[in-house]
Amino acid sequence: MGKGFYIRKELAVTCVVAAVAAVAVIIALSVVYAQEKSKNEVTLPFTAGPDATSTFSPTPSTPKEPWMHFRLPDSLAPVSYNVTLWPRLEPIADNLYVFSGHSTVVIRCVRETDLILIHSNKLNLTTFEGHHAKLNGLNGATAPTLTKTWLEIPTQYLVIQLSSPLWAGNMYELFTQFTGELSDDLGGFYRSEYMEDGVKKVIATTQMQPTDARKAFPCFDEPAMKAVFHMTIIHAHGTVALSNAMNYSQDLIQTSFQPTKIMSTYLLAFVVLLFSVQVRIWARRKAIEEGQGNYALEKTGPILKFFENYYNSSYPLKKSDQIAIPDFSAGAMENWGLITYRETALLYNPAMSSNGDKEWVVTVISHELAHMWFGNLVTMKWWNDLWLNEGFATYVSYLGANFAEPTWNMKELIVLNEIIGVMAVDALASSHPLSSNEKDIMRPDLITELFDSITYSKSMTTAICLQTYLEEFKYKNTVYTDLWKHLQMAVDKAGIPLPRPVEVIMNRWILQMGFPVVTINTQTGKITQKHFLLDPDSVVDTPSEFNYEWFVPVTWIKNGGAEQQYWLLEKEATNEDMILNTTGWLLANIDMKGFYRVNYDSENWERLLAKLSSSHQAIPVINRAQIIDDTFNLAKAKMVNITLALRTTKFLSKEVEYMPWQIARNNLEYFFLMFDRSEVYGPMQAYTKKQVTPLFNHFKEITLNWTKNPEKHTDQYNQVNAVSLACSAGVEGCKELTTNWFKEWMKNPANNNITPNLKSTVYCNAIAAGGVQEWDFAWSMFKNATVASEAEKLMFALSCTKQPWLLNRYLRYSLDPEKIRKQDATSTITYIANNPIGQPLAWDFVRANWAHIFNNYGGGSFSFGRLIGGVTKRFSTEFEYKQLLQFKEDNAGQLGSASMALERALESTMANINWVAMNKEPVLEWFTSEDCTSIL
Repeated sequence: MGKGFYIRKELAVTCVVAAVAAVAVIIALSVVYAQEKSKNEVTLPFTAGPDATSTFSPTPSTPKEPWMHFRLPDSLAPVSYNVTLWPRLEPIADNLYVFSGHSTVVIRCVRETDLILIHSNKLNLTTFEGHHAKLNGLNGATAPTLTKTWLEIPTQYLVIQLSSPLWAGNMYELFTQFTGELSDDLGGFYRSEYMEDGVKKVIATTQMQPTDARKAFPCFDEPAMKAVFHMTIIHAHGTVALSNAMNYSQDLIQTSFQPTKIMSTYLLAFVVLLFSVQVRIWARRKAIEEGQGNYALEKTGPILKFFENYYNSSYPLKKSDQIAIPDFSAGAMENWGLITYRETALLYNPAMSSNGDKEWVVTVISHELAHMWFGNLVTMKWWNDLWLNEGFATYVSYLGANFAEPTWNMKELIVLNEIIGVMAVDALASSHPLSSNEKDIMRPDLITELFDSITYSKSMTTAICLQTYLEEFKYKNTVYTDLWKHLQMAVDKAGIPLPRPVEVIMNRWILQMGFPVVTINTQTGKITQKHFLLDPDSVVDTPSEFNYEWFVPVTWIKNGGAEQQYWLLEKEATNEDMILNTTGWLLANIDMKGFYRVNYDSENWERLLAKLSSSHQAIPVINRAQIIDDTFNLAKAKMVNITLALRTTKFLSKEVEYMPWQIARNNLEYFFLMFDRSEVYGPMQAYTKKQVTPLFNHFKEITLNWTKNPEKHTDQYNQVNAVSLACSAGVEGCKELTTNWFKEWMKNPANNNITPNLKSTVYCNAIAAGGVQEWDFAWSMFKNATVASEAEKLMFALSCTKQPWLLNRYLRYSLDPEKIRKQDATSTITYIANNPIGQPLAWDFVRANWAHIFNNYGGGSFSFGRLIGGVTKRFSTEFEYKQLLQFKEDNAGQLGSASMALERALESTMANINWVAMNKEPVLEWFTSEDCTSIL
């Protein structure tokens, strides 16, 4: 995050000014917490009525019956649930684990109806006198008899037809009894397994978001259907049961919990475990004994206190349990009072975990704790406004992490970690608006597709706005216009002049996809905007009522002077203050506070390049990174010459800061993806070697010949860049350095002296340089790793081998849950595809095994969609494009949430084809000339 953009709470009015100044700026806060819900078929029999079908089909354009709609009618509202569940942690037969239970839901009739629809998925419901439920009246109300019940599989309803209506204002209770499979599909109520001292341990846990609470018990499974939950868990001796609220009674086999606050079904959680506890940080016994929960314990309290002060709202619950689950699809899940995490997102071992691992833990904890207010206390009405939950939580998570680790400058890393990445996706014609129409997001698979990097927020919230917003809507549901109302209240109170009302400004940013490129002519002062597309020839099929124009607050400086701001309210305008003399230079979008790209006239580009060459530190570090990223993307869009973009990297031989190097590496990675199988590769490697050698030597010096870590947080990251790039480019001494470290470890596996920050790079380079001996050693260490972050590094490094047969073996391992956890299968395949030798192997493997992957690893998984992008990102030929089209045809109806990713892959592949055809020759010529220059 750029300095000056973040909110300083002690200056309330200044906060509002800064926020509203950036009101049309989308800070793209990526949801990296992937919702990888597997959808295995349950082997227990379903009890479906004669009207039920077993084939999932798209929503009919005009459904004839209420149970054919994917949205619940507004006739009933849940008040409370009383749920008892009994998971069996031992298989009943052939590795089949089950749970049983019963549920009573109190419902209030809002509008007269003779039909009850309640969600139920993959549950075997007990029948009572031929019906799947019992209905009773409360408070003197008489319940009608049930005439017919069945399970409507396509829309996941239990349908109950009544002999006479339920009356508005009356209360009723609906009782169901059921069994289900405690499968390993990472969704709903599922099981996770791990090995401890050679013995397999099983726990029962949950992941309900977005639409899997219905797999645990029948419920009104929509975010607006908030209720109170009374949970009771029956469990074996020696195990512990947790849920959202504190337990109030427990005997040897049953634990009951206090009622929850009013909340949505997707936030419900319960776990039965054998773990050890350390003041409400839960994990495997050995992990706790090794102190892996200490860092999370140390930072959770201060972050919670920070958010209480930031929101001016007390934490609404009496406890906050955080638990690390061995098998967990998302990074974490904000279940109210019982937050569940991947082990890598909660556990930290200072002796083995890297600086990046530590940052991941504190930012994920901060993100999930932020949800206790944004998302849990106040919840979006429907999934089309998911960004109200995830975007704001992601933004303030950086504030919480910055409070917990004040020397890390976390707010500046928002630009690199969140904004840059999502801009590449949002610049595609296949992107989508931030907020969609409710009617367009109905089916569960469409809901899951929203959990992507476009689900971002506008960083424009102030303490004043948040306090009134949270107070008015606590325990309720909202739509985005409610937030604009409260921001407008803050603006009015502070007396801030805006060119348009808040809602009018913001609608252009959330109701249409994409973002603008702002072009500034410093010779005339003319400023223009247009929809930025990476492929300017692509067709945008999605209409916009705003004609893809935005209200853009343009920030800028001249010759390093004071920052100024100008509102661009039309397609083009003129600002004479931006006209330069013959020697001056102008820079816009200061610290990347705005969600837009910037282009200039050629004279100003030359002056910026000259300034980077002569005194690069005169330009703010974030803007040095921005210049690189903007030019490379403008070149992709055919708005500037590709050689201009390449020239922005020449100053890097004098650069030691992390952000410019990382942005350059990200962009040059595309060149390697396109050209690592062509004659461009050699000169490109030579240029990389020339540029990175000074950086490698810089870190060799400041680390006293690699004997200590750099002190600065971002320097530790840039040291990784220096070693990784130097080894891949053949810088003298790098390969020997990494392979020798790895060999020393192989000689003494119990004593790994490789610094944690460099482990991934060292492991990868050593395995790439070695053979089966190195690979088998790493595999053995991976299987025996007790620290999740260490296992993740080894899992990645195993994909670096240059031996095709080892890569094929690793691909086979990826679909064996005994070797690779289901949560890691798609990541493993993607890692292999990142290897130029592994990419065609991975693509062939995915195509050959798609049916198995789809059926066993989840058609509704977010990372499942990312798998498509991962294995196809090198595609740049007509032949590969035709393969993608054939894959789409062959698997129609069996793509799930990968559908959108496939469309993006097709669009990206066509853009790659065009880009290579246009740029291969000039790129080869430029790198060759630079290579010759270095020789001379």
